[in-house]
Amino acid sequence: MQTTKISDHLSISAQPSLSEFQGFRDKGFAAVVNARPDEEEPGQAGNAAERDAANSAGLSYTFIPVTGATTTEADIRAFQSALAGAKGPVLAHCKTGTRALLLHTLGEVLDGRMEPDDILAYGQSFGLDLSSAIKWLARHYARRPLVKGFYDPRTSSVQYVVSDPDTGNCVIIDPVLDFDEKSGATSTKNADALLAYVAENQLIVEWILDTHPHADHFSAAHYLKEKTGAPTAIGERVVDVQRLWKDIYNWPALRTDGSQWDRLFAHGDQFRVGSIDVRVLYSPGHTLASITYVIGDAAFVHDTIFMPDGGTARADFPGGDARKLWHSIQDILSLSDETRLFTGHDYRPGERTARWESTVGEQKRSNPHLAGVTEDAFVELREARDRTLPMPKLILHALQVNLRGGRLPEPEENGRRYLKFPLDALKGAAW
Repeated sequence: MQTTKISDHLSISAQPSLSEFQGFRDKGFAAVVNARPDEEEPGQAGNAAERDAANSAGLSYTFIPVTGATTTEADIRAFQSALAGAKGPVLAHCKTGTRALLLHTLGEVLDGRMEPDDILAYGQSFGLDLSSAIKWLARHYARRPLVKGFYDPRTSSVQYVVSDPDTGNCVIIDPVLDFDEKSGATSTKNADALLAYVAENQLIVEWILDTHPHADHFSAAHYLKEKTGAPTAIGERVVDVQRLWKDIYNWPALRTDGSQWDRLFAHGDQFRVGSIDVRVLYSPGHTLASITYVIGDAAFVHDTIFMPDGGTARADFPGGDARKLWHSIQDILSLSDETRLFTGHDYRPGERTARWESTVGEQKRSNPHLAGVTEDAFVELREARDRTLPMPKLILHALQVNLRGGRLPEPEENGRRYLKFPLDALKGAAW
Protein backbone atom coordinates (compact mmCIF):
# COMPACT_ATOMS: atom_id res chain seq x y z
CA MET A 1 0.00 0.00 0.00
CA GLN A 2 1.25 3.50 -0.87
CA THR A 3 1.80 6.04 1.91
CA THR A 4 2.27 9.78 1.44
CA LYS A 5 4.80 11.55 3.64
CA ILE A 6 3.47 14.85 4.97
CA SER A 7 6.31 15.55 7.40
CA ASP A 8 9.00 13.62 9.22
CA HIS A 9 6.40 12.77 11.86
CA LEU A 10 3.26 12.20 9.75
CA SER A 11 2.31 10.13 6.73
CA ILE A 12 -1.17 9.45 5.38
CA SER A 13 -2.75 6.67 3.37
CA ALA A 14 -5.95 5.20 2.06
CA GLN A 15 -7.62 2.32 3.91
CA PRO A 16 -4.99 -0.35 4.70
CA SER A 17 -5.69 -4.04 4.93
CA LEU A 18 -5.19 -5.73 8.29
CA SER A 19 -2.33 -7.78 6.89
CA GLU A 20 -0.37 -4.58 6.22
CA PHE A 21 -0.21 -3.47 9.87
CA GLN A 22 2.76 -5.68 10.68
CA GLY A 23 4.65 -4.08 7.82
CA PHE A 24 4.01 -0.57 9.17
CA ARG A 25 6.29 -1.33 12.09
CA ASP A 26 8.96 -2.54 9.70
CA LYS A 27 8.67 0.74 7.78
CA GLY A 28 9.44 2.72 10.95
CA PHE A 29 5.95 3.76 12.03
CA ALA A 30 5.21 3.82 15.74
CA ALA A 31 1.51 4.65 15.66
CA VAL A 32 -1.63 4.44 13.54
CA VAL A 33 -4.51 6.94 13.57
CA ASN A 34 -7.79 5.71 12.10
CA ALA A 35 -9.92 8.68 11.02
CA ARG A 36 -12.61 6.58 9.38
CA PRO A 37 -16.00 5.74 10.95
CA ASP A 38 -17.00 2.10 10.97
CA GLU A 39 -19.33 0.67 8.31
CA GLU A 40 -18.70 3.28 5.64
CA GLU A 41 -18.61 0.49 3.08
CA PRO A 42 -18.95 -3.31 2.97
CA GLY A 43 -15.82 -5.22 3.84
CA GLN A 44 -14.21 -2.39 5.80
CA ALA A 45 -12.06 -3.80 8.60
CA GLY A 46 -13.34 -1.42 11.26
CA ASN A 47 -12.04 0.00 14.49
CA ALA A 48 -11.96 -3.12 16.67
CA ALA A 49 -10.09 -5.19 14.09
CA GLU A 50 -7.64 -2.37 13.37
CA ARG A 51 -6.96 -1.92 17.08
CA ASP A 52 -6.16 -5.61 17.44
CA ALA A 53 -3.91 -5.53 14.36
CA ALA A 54 -2.07 -2.48 15.66
CA ASN A 55 -1.59 -4.02 19.09
CA SER A 56 -0.27 -7.24 17.53
CA ALA A 57 2.22 -5.22 15.50
CA GLY A 58 3.42 -3.21 18.51
CA LEU A 59 1.86 0.03 17.24
CA SER A 60 -0.05 2.54 19.32
CA TYR A 61 -3.54 3.16 17.94
CA THR A 62 -6.01 6.06 18.05
CA PHE A 63 -9.58 6.10 16.71
CA ILE A 64 -10.88 9.51 15.58
CA PRO A 65 -13.90 8.74 13.37
CA VAL A 66 -14.86 11.82 11.34
CA THR A 67 -16.82 12.81 8.28
CA GLY A 68 -16.53 16.09 6.42
CA ALA A 69 -19.86 17.28 7.83
CA THR A 70 -19.25 16.28 11.45
CA THR A 71 -15.62 17.21 12.08
CA THR A 72 -15.23 19.32 15.22
CA GLU A 73 -12.38 21.14 16.91
CA ALA A 74 -12.26 18.30 19.45
CA ASP A 75 -11.36 15.92 16.61
CA ILE A 76 -8.63 18.25 15.38
CA ARG A 77 -7.12 18.57 18.85
CA ALA A 78 -7.35 14.82 19.39
CA PHE A 79 -5.42 14.30 16.15
CA GLN A 80 -2.73 16.70 17.34
CA SER A 81 -2.55 14.92 20.70
CA ALA A 82 -2.16 11.55 18.99
CA LEU A 83 0.77 12.87 16.97
CA ALA A 84 2.34 14.60 19.96
CA GLY A 85 2.09 11.47 22.10
CA ALA A 86 3.43 9.03 19.53
CA LYS A 87 6.92 7.64 20.10
CA GLY A 88 7.88 7.93 16.46
CA PRO A 89 6.35 8.52 13.00
CA VAL A 90 2.57 8.25 12.65
CA LEU A 91 0.52 6.79 9.80
CA ALA A 92 -2.97 8.33 9.64
CA HIS A 93 -5.59 6.93 7.33
CA CYS A 94 -9.24 7.19 6.32
CA LYS A 95 -10.78 5.92 3.09
CA THR A 96 -8.53 7.94 0.76
CA GLY A 97 -6.28 9.91 3.13
CA THR A 98 -8.16 13.18 2.64
CA ARG A 99 -9.78 13.35 6.08
CA ALA A 100 -6.49 12.50 7.77
CA LEU A 101 -4.83 15.39 5.95
CA LEU A 102 -7.85 17.59 6.69
CA LEU A 103 -7.44 17.09 10.46
CA HIS A 104 -3.74 17.93 10.25
CA THR A 105 -4.25 20.98 8.04
CA LEU A 106 -7.04 22.49 10.14
CA GLY A 107 -4.85 22.19 13.23
CA GLU A 108 -2.04 24.02 11.44
CA VAL A 109 -4.40 26.85 10.48
CA LEU A 110 -6.04 27.14 13.91
CA ASP A 111 -2.62 27.36 15.53
CA GLY A 112 -1.38 29.99 13.07
CA ARG A 113 1.24 27.89 11.30
CA MET A 114 -0.60 27.99 7.98
CA GLU A 115 -2.71 30.65 6.28
CA PRO A 116 -6.19 29.70 5.02
CA ASP A 117 -5.24 30.96 1.54
CA ASP A 118 -2.55 28.27 1.36
CA ILE A 119 -4.83 25.31 2.06
CA LEU A 120 -5.86 24.40 -1.48
CA ALA A 121 -2.33 24.47 -2.84
CA TYR A 122 -1.13 22.47 0.15
CA GLY A 123 -3.67 19.74 -0.53
CA GLN A 124 -2.93 19.73 -4.25
CA SER A 125 0.76 19.19 -3.53
CA PHE A 126 -0.26 15.78 -2.17
CA GLY A 127 -2.87 15.14 -4.87
CA LEU A 128 -5.83 15.76 -2.54
CA ASP A 129 -8.72 18.25 -2.56
CA LEU A 130 -8.94 20.20 0.71
CA SER A 131 -11.78 22.53 -0.30
CA SER A 132 -13.80 21.09 2.60
CA ALA A 133 -11.23 22.63 4.98
CA ILE A 134 -12.02 26.08 3.56
CA LYS A 135 -15.73 25.52 4.18
CA TRP A 136 -15.08 24.20 7.70
CA LEU A 137 -13.07 27.30 8.62
CA ALA A 138 -15.73 29.63 7.22
CA ARG A 139 -18.34 27.97 9.44
CA HIS A 140 -15.99 27.92 12.42
CA TYR A 141 -15.16 31.61 12.30
CA ALA A 142 -18.79 32.63 11.74
CA ARG A 143 -20.09 30.88 14.84
CA ARG A 144 -21.31 32.76 17.87
CA PRO A 145 -20.49 31.99 20.62
CA LEU A 146 -16.98 30.58 20.68
CA VAL A 147 -16.96 27.33 22.65
CA LYS A 148 -13.92 25.76 24.28
CA GLY A 149 -14.50 22.32 25.73
CA PHE A 150 -12.34 20.78 28.46
CA TYR A 151 -12.61 17.01 28.88
CA ASP A 152 -11.98 15.37 32.25
CA PRO A 153 -11.12 11.70 31.57
CA ARG A 154 -11.51 10.61 35.20
CA THR A 155 -15.23 11.45 35.22
CA SER A 156 -15.84 11.56 31.43
CA SER A 157 -17.18 15.08 31.98
CA VAL A 158 -17.00 18.04 29.63
CA GLN A 159 -16.62 21.58 30.96
CA TYR A 160 -17.06 24.69 28.84
CA VAL A 161 -15.86 28.24 28.54
CA VAL A 162 -18.38 29.96 26.25
CA SER A 163 -17.41 33.41 25.03
CA ASP A 164 -18.56 36.31 22.89
CA PRO A 165 -15.64 37.19 20.59
CA ASP A 166 -16.97 40.73 20.12
CA THR A 167 -16.88 41.67 23.82
CA GLY A 168 -14.60 39.12 25.48
CA ASN A 169 -17.32 38.22 27.99
CA CYS A 170 -17.84 34.56 28.84
CA VAL A 171 -19.62 32.02 31.00
CA ILE A 172 -18.24 28.82 32.50
CA ILE A 173 -20.56 25.80 32.35
CA ASP A 174 -20.41 22.64 34.51
CA PRO A 175 -16.88 23.05 35.95
CA VAL A 176 -15.29 20.08 37.71
CA LEU A 177 -13.66 20.09 41.15
CA ASP A 178 -11.21 17.17 41.24
CA PHE A 179 -11.87 14.41 43.75
CA ASP A 180 -10.12 11.08 44.22
CA GLU A 181 -12.48 8.72 46.01
CA LYS A 182 -9.67 6.32 46.96
CA SER A 183 -7.52 8.81 48.85
CA GLY A 184 -10.18 11.41 49.61
CA ALA A 185 -7.98 14.07 48.01
CA THR A 186 -9.41 17.17 46.32
CA SER A 187 -7.75 19.42 43.79
CA THR A 188 -8.52 22.37 41.54
CA LYS A 189 -6.53 21.18 38.51
CA ASN A 190 -9.54 21.16 36.17
CA ALA A 191 -10.89 24.48 37.37
CA ASP A 192 -7.48 26.13 37.17
CA ALA A 193 -7.21 25.04 33.51
CA LEU A 194 -10.44 26.96 32.86
CA LEU A 195 -9.05 30.01 34.63
CA ALA A 196 -5.81 29.78 32.64
CA TYR A 197 -7.77 29.76 29.38
CA VAL A 198 -9.82 32.76 30.56
CA ALA A 199 -6.65 34.67 31.46
CA GLU A 200 -4.79 33.72 28.28
CA ASN A 201 -7.66 34.99 26.14
CA GLN A 202 -8.34 38.03 28.34
CA LEU A 203 -11.95 37.02 28.94
CA ILE A 204 -14.33 38.41 31.55
CA VAL A 205 -16.37 35.77 33.39
CA GLU A 206 -19.99 36.91 33.69
CA TRP A 207 -21.57 33.72 35.06
CA ILE A 208 -20.63 30.32 36.46
CA LEU A 209 -23.43 27.99 35.42
CA ASP A 210 -24.41 24.46 36.36
CA THR A 211 -26.99 22.59 34.34
CA HIS A 212 -28.04 20.37 37.27
CA PRO A 213 -26.68 18.92 40.53
CA HIS A 214 -24.17 16.42 39.16
CA ALA A 215 -24.00 12.85 40.43
CA ASP A 216 -20.60 11.87 39.03
CA HIS A 217 -18.29 14.77 39.83
CA PHE A 218 -17.97 17.65 42.26
CA SER A 219 -18.90 21.10 40.96
CA ALA A 220 -16.16 23.76 41.03
CA ALA A 221 -18.73 26.57 40.90
CA HIS A 222 -18.00 27.85 44.42
CA TYR A 223 -14.24 27.78 43.91
CA LEU A 224 -14.52 29.68 40.63
CA LYS A 225 -16.81 32.26 42.20
CA GLU A 226 -14.16 32.90 44.83
CA LYS A 227 -11.52 33.32 42.12
CA THR A 228 -13.51 35.45 39.65
CA GLY A 229 -16.26 37.14 41.63
CA ALA A 230 -18.79 35.98 39.02
CA PRO A 231 -22.25 34.92 40.23
CA THR A 232 -23.37 31.29 40.18
CA ALA A 233 -26.63 29.92 38.82
CA ILE A 234 -28.61 26.71 38.35
CA GLY A 235 -32.23 25.77 37.57
CA GLU A 236 -34.91 26.76 40.08
CA ARG A 237 -36.08 23.17 40.56
CA VAL A 238 -32.84 22.44 42.40
CA VAL A 239 -34.91 23.04 45.54
CA ASP A 240 -36.87 19.86 44.77
CA VAL A 241 -33.62 17.91 44.48
CA GLN A 242 -32.44 19.41 47.77
CA ARG A 243 -35.63 18.32 49.54
CA LEU A 244 -35.39 14.82 48.10
CA TRP A 245 -31.77 14.30 49.12
CA LYS A 246 -32.15 16.04 52.46
CA ASP A 247 -34.25 13.06 53.51
CA ILE A 248 -31.90 10.50 51.95
CA TYR A 249 -28.93 12.03 53.78
CA ASN A 250 -30.90 12.72 57.00
CA TRP A 251 -29.46 16.22 56.76
CA PRO A 252 -31.62 18.61 58.81
CA ALA A 253 -29.18 21.51 58.44
CA LEU A 254 -29.35 21.56 54.62
CA ARG A 255 -31.10 24.70 53.37
CA THR A 256 -33.57 23.71 50.66
CA ASP A 257 -34.29 27.15 49.21
CA GLY A 258 -31.52 27.26 46.58
CA SER A 259 -29.78 30.09 48.42
CA GLN A 260 -26.40 28.43 47.79
CA TRP A 261 -26.52 29.98 44.28
CA ASP A 262 -26.82 33.63 43.29
CA ARG A 263 -29.65 32.98 40.83
CA LEU A 264 -32.12 30.21 40.11
CA PHE A 265 -33.25 30.14 36.48
CA ALA A 266 -36.78 29.29 35.39
CA HIS A 267 -37.92 27.99 32.01
CA GLY A 268 -37.90 30.84 29.51
CA ASP A 269 -35.56 33.11 31.47
CA GLN A 270 -33.26 35.19 29.31
CA PHE A 271 -29.96 36.97 29.81
CA ARG A 272 -26.85 37.78 27.77
CA VAL A 273 -23.25 36.73 27.44
CA GLY A 274 -21.73 39.94 26.14
CA SER A 275 -23.85 40.70 23.08
CA ILE A 276 -25.18 37.13 22.65
CA ASP A 277 -28.68 36.21 23.80
CA VAL A 278 -29.15 33.28 26.20
CA ARG A 279 -32.39 31.39 26.80
CA VAL A 280 -33.07 28.79 29.48
CA LEU A 281 -35.06 25.61 28.81
CA TYR A 282 -36.32 23.42 31.64
CA SER A 283 -35.17 19.90 30.67
CA PRO A 284 -36.22 17.38 33.36
CA GLY A 285 -35.90 13.63 33.08
CA HIS A 286 -32.27 12.96 33.92
CA THR A 287 -32.86 14.90 37.14
CA LEU A 288 -35.70 16.99 38.52
CA ALA A 289 -33.68 20.19 38.10
CA SER A 290 -31.95 19.83 34.73
CA ILE A 291 -31.89 22.85 32.43
CA THR A 292 -30.46 23.63 29.00
CA TYR A 293 -28.70 26.88 28.13
CA VAL A 294 -29.30 28.04 24.54
CA ILE A 295 -26.52 30.55 23.83
CA GLY A 296 -26.57 32.00 20.32
CA ASP A 297 -26.41 29.08 17.89
CA ALA A 298 -25.31 26.62 20.60
CA ALA A 299 -27.24 24.64 23.20
CA PHE A 300 -25.62 23.11 26.28
CA VAL A 301 -27.74 20.03 26.82
CA HIS A 302 -26.00 18.56 29.88
CA ASP A 303 -26.98 14.89 30.39
CA THR A 304 -30.03 14.66 28.14
CA ILE A 305 -28.41 13.74 24.81
CA PHE A 306 -24.94 12.29 24.33
CA MET A 307 -23.04 12.18 21.06
CA PRO A 308 -25.05 10.31 18.41
CA ASP A 309 -23.06 7.10 18.90
CA GLY A 310 -23.64 7.35 22.67
CA GLY A 311 -27.43 7.62 22.73
CA THR A 312 -29.12 9.43 25.61
CA ALA A 313 -28.74 9.88 29.35
CA ARG A 314 -30.07 7.62 32.07
CA ALA A 315 -33.27 8.58 33.86
CA ASP A 316 -33.23 6.34 36.93
CA PHE A 317 -31.72 8.64 39.54
CA PRO A 318 -34.05 9.69 42.38
CA GLY A 319 -36.46 12.11 40.68
CA GLY A 320 -35.57 10.94 37.18
CA ASP A 321 -38.21 10.00 34.59
CA ALA A 322 -37.69 8.51 31.12
CA ARG A 323 -40.90 9.96 29.68
CA LYS A 324 -40.05 13.44 30.90
CA LEU A 325 -36.58 12.97 29.41
CA TRP A 326 -38.17 12.17 26.03
CA HIS A 327 -40.19 15.40 26.08
CA SER A 328 -37.15 17.42 27.15
CA ILE A 329 -35.20 15.97 24.24
CA GLN A 330 -38.02 16.82 21.82
CA ASP A 331 -37.87 20.44 23.00
CA ILE A 332 -34.15 20.48 22.26
CA LEU A 333 -34.63 18.84 18.86
CA SER A 334 -37.21 21.50 17.95
CA LEU A 335 -34.33 23.98 17.68
CA SER A 336 -33.01 24.56 14.15
CA ASP A 337 -31.11 21.66 12.59
CA GLU A 338 -27.95 23.81 12.48
CA THR A 339 -27.96 24.41 16.25
CA ARG A 340 -24.78 23.04 17.83
CA LEU A 341 -25.39 20.71 20.76
CA PHE A 342 -22.78 20.38 23.50
CA THR A 343 -23.13 17.42 25.83
CA GLY A 344 -22.02 17.10 29.43
CA HIS A 345 -20.38 13.67 29.19
CA ASP A 346 -18.72 11.45 26.64
CA TYR A 347 -18.00 7.81 27.42
CA ARG A 348 -16.04 7.23 24.19
CA PRO A 349 -17.85 4.33 22.47
CA GLY A 350 -15.41 2.02 20.74
CA GLU A 351 -12.57 3.71 22.67
CA ARG A 352 -12.64 6.57 20.19
CA THR A 353 -11.25 9.92 21.26
CA ALA A 354 -13.52 12.19 23.30
CA ARG A 355 -16.11 14.25 21.42
CA TRP A 356 -18.79 16.61 22.70
CA GLU A 357 -20.21 18.65 19.81
CA SER A 358 -22.96 17.60 17.41
CA THR A 359 -25.96 19.32 15.80
CA VAL A 360 -29.71 18.94 16.07
CA GLY A 361 -29.82 17.62 12.52
CA GLU A 362 -27.09 15.07 13.19
CA GLN A 363 -28.89 13.80 16.29
CA LYS A 364 -32.17 13.42 14.40
CA ARG A 365 -30.45 11.46 11.63
CA SER A 366 -28.10 9.17 13.47
CA ASN A 367 -28.74 8.83 17.22
CA PRO A 368 -30.18 5.29 17.55
CA HIS A 369 -32.20 6.31 20.64
CA LEU A 370 -33.94 9.07 18.66
CA ALA A 371 -33.92 8.50 14.90
CA GLY A 372 -37.25 6.95 13.93
CA VAL A 373 -38.04 6.11 17.56
CA THR A 374 -41.46 6.70 19.13
CA GLU A 375 -42.03 8.00 22.63
CA ASP A 376 -43.15 4.62 23.98
CA ALA A 377 -40.25 2.83 22.32
CA PHE A 378 -37.81 5.33 23.80
CA VAL A 379 -39.23 4.90 27.30
CA GLU A 380 -39.05 1.11 26.99
CA LEU A 381 -35.46 1.28 25.65
CA ARG A 382 -34.33 3.77 28.28
CA GLU A 383 -35.86 1.98 31.24
CA ALA A 384 -34.53 -1.40 30.11
CA ARG A 385 -31.02 -0.03 29.74
CA ASP A 386 -31.16 1.83 33.04
CA ARG A 387 -31.98 -1.39 34.87
CA THR A 388 -28.57 -2.73 33.80
CA LEU A 389 -26.56 0.27 35.04
CA PRO A 390 -24.95 0.55 38.48
CA MET A 391 -25.19 3.89 40.23
CA PRO A 392 -22.32 6.31 39.47
CA LYS A 393 -19.47 5.60 41.86
CA LEU A 394 -19.47 9.19 43.19
CA ILE A 395 -23.22 9.86 43.47
CA LEU A 396 -23.34 9.76 47.28
CA HIS A 397 -20.10 11.72 47.56
CA ALA A 398 -20.87 14.34 44.93
CA LEU A 399 -24.41 15.33 45.82
CA GLN A 400 -23.38 16.42 49.33
CA VAL A 401 -21.13 18.98 47.66
CA ASN A 402 -23.25 19.84 44.64
CA LEU A 403 -26.47 20.46 46.58
CA ARG A 404 -24.54 23.31 48.20
CA GLY A 405 -23.31 24.90 44.99
CA GLY A 406 -19.92 23.17 45.07
CA ARG A 407 -19.11 23.92 48.69
CA LEU A 408 -17.14 21.26 50.51
CA PRO A 409 -18.28 20.32 54.05
CA GLU A 410 -17.07 22.70 56.73
CA PRO A 411 -13.92 21.60 58.61
CA GLU A 412 -14.49 19.87 61.93
CA GLU A 413 -12.59 20.63 65.15
CA ASN A 414 -9.51 18.80 63.89
CA GLY A 415 -9.39 20.91 60.74
CA ARG A 416 -10.44 18.10 58.38
CA ARG A 417 -13.56 17.92 56.22
CA TYR A 418 -15.72 14.79 56.14
CA LEU A 419 -18.31 13.36 53.79
CA LYS A 420 -21.24 11.36 55.10
CA PHE A 421 -23.39 9.01 53.05
CA PRO A 422 -26.12 6.48 53.78
CA LEU A 423 -25.88 2.72 53.37
CA ASP A 424 -28.50 0.82 51.36
CA ALA A 425 -30.31 3.99 50.28
CA LEU A 426 -30.11 3.45 46.51
CA LYS A 427 -30.70 0.58 44.12
CA GLY A 428 -28.15 -0.30 41.48
CA ALA A 429 -25.36 -2.14 43.31
CA ALA A 430 -22.34 -2.96 41.14
CA TRP A 431 -22.81 -6.69 41.67
